[in-house]
Amino acid sequence: MTDSYDYDLVVIGSGPAGEKGAAQAAYFGKKVALVERAPHVGGAGINTGTVPSKTLRETALYFSGLRQRGLYGIDYSLKADLNIRSFMFREQAVVETEWKTILENLERHHITTFWGQAALKDAHRLQVKLTDGSERELRTNIILIASGSAPFHPPEVPFDHNGIYDSDSILKMDRIPRSMLIIGGGVIGSEYAGIFTALGVQVTLVDGRDRLLPFADSEIAGHLRTHLEQLGLRFIFNTRVAKTEPGPQGVSLTLNDGQSLLAETALFASGRQSNIEGLGLEALGISLGQRGLILVNEKYQTSVSNIYAAGDVIGFPALASTSMEQARVAMVHAFDLHYKESLSPIIPLAVYTIPEISMAGLTEDECRQQKIPYLVGCACYANNPRGQIIGDTNGMLKLIFSPAGKKLLGVHIIGELASELIHLGAHVLADGGSIDAFIDAVYNYPTLSDSYKYAAYDGLGKLNNKTM
Repeated sequence: MTDSYDYDLVVIGSGPAGEKGAAQAAYFGKKVALVERAPHVGGAGINTGTVPSKTLRETALYFSGLRQRGLYGIDYSLKADLNIRSFMFREQAVVETEWKTILENLERHHITTFWGQAALKDAHRLQVKLTDGSERELRTNIILIASGSAPFHPPEVPFDHNGIYDSDSILKMDRIPRSMLIIGGGVIGSEYAGIFTALGVQVTLVDGRDRLLPFADSEIAGHLRTHLEQLGLRFIFNTRVAKTEPGPQGVSLTLNDGQSLLAETALFASGRQSNIEGLGLEALGISLGQRGLILVNEKYQTSVSNIYAAGDVIGFPALASTSMEQARVAMVHAFDLHYKESLSPIIPLAVYTIPEISMAGLTEDECRQQKIPYLVGCACYANNPRGQIIGDTNGMLKLIFSPAGKKLLGVHIIGELASELIHLGAHVLADGGSIDAFIDAVYNYPTLSDSYKYAAYDGLGKLNNKTM
C-alpha cells in the first residue's frame, strides 16, 4: 500500500461475497475496510434469503411431522399450538448466531468495518455517509462491490398492501395464512411453496413457463412437482398475472387466460435486481446490464480495472457458494496472489424444496439439445436400506454418463440430503472421472451415499445391453 491510500482494499457489502473477499485479501496481509449499510452483517444470504428460508424449511418439516410420516406410517397433522412466533423463533436464533460468526471473522482478520452508505467519488475514493450522520472519505487501491440484490418489484403490483409479500417481507408475516398465491416457479417460489404447503396452507403457484424449475433436469423437476401435488400444492403453468387487486378478503389475481384466483396472501417471487442505487457507478463509466447487473470479466473485473464485483450484484448463478468463490478469485487477481485463480467449472446447485433436489453437470435435456450421446443409471431410495430406515422411499439418484469411456456427465438427486450427497458426484465430475469411480469406491453401510454405487451398476448394465 502506498501513502496515497488508506487501505489496500475497500469492500462494499458484508454478504457471502463481501465477507469472504475481504477475508481473502486480509489473510494475505492486505489492509482492508468493509462498508455495510444494513443494520447487520451477512447480506441477503443471512438476513433474508439462504439461511432464513432453509431454517424455515426445517421448522416446517418439524411442525408438520412430514419426516415422521414416512418413518412411522402415521398421518400426522399440524401441531395445534403452532403460531407465527413459534414458526419464526428458530429462524431468528440461527440468523443471530450467524451475525456473531461473521463479525468474529472480520475481527479475526483485522478488517475495519464502517456502518453506512458508500458512494464512489472516483476509482480510488469512496464517500461513506455513516449511520451517525457524519461522513468519511476512504482512499483505496482496490474496490470490491459486493452489495448484493433485492427482490424485483413489478411496477403494477401494490406491495404496500399488508397481504402482498416479496421474498424479504415474507419473513415479517404477522400470521400464518390459510391460503396463499405464489407467483413464480423459480427457486424462491418453489421453496416457499413447499414450506407453506407443509404447514397446511392452501397454496397455488402460478408461472408463465410450462414447468417447474426450467434449469433442472426435467425428470427430477417432474418428480418434485408430483410430490408437491401429493402434499396439496396446486400448480398453474403457461399463464401470467394480468391484474393484482388487494381487498378486504385478501388478494385477487386475474390471469391472462381469464382465470380469477383469491387467497389471503400473495408472494411475488419475480426475480431480483442488483443493489447499485446510490453507488455512483454510472458516473465512473462502469458497464451495467439489465436490472442493474454489474458486467464483469472472468476475473470479476468491471470496466474500471481496479474495481471488482462479485455475488448477486453480477447476477447468475447468484448462489452464496459461488459468490464466496467469485470474491476470492477476484482478490487473488487484484493482488496477484497466484492462489485461487479461477472458479471451478463444476458448480453444484441445490434447491431446498420439499423434498430437496440437487444437481451438478449436464441434464438429460442439455445432452439432447447438444446432441451428446448419453446413458442414465438410477438408484431409488426405496431400494436403499438407509432410505427405508429414515422413511424416504421417494428419493432417487441419477447419473448421466457417456457410452464412450463411461465418463460422468451429470448427477441429479431428489430426496433427503440431496444437497449433501451431490458433492460426491461433483468431485468426480471435476476430475473428469467415469462411473467406475463409484463402482470402485467403498461406502459406509447403510448410507444414502451407497446409492452412487448402485446407480453406476444400473448404468453399466444399460451400457452392456447396448453393446451386446
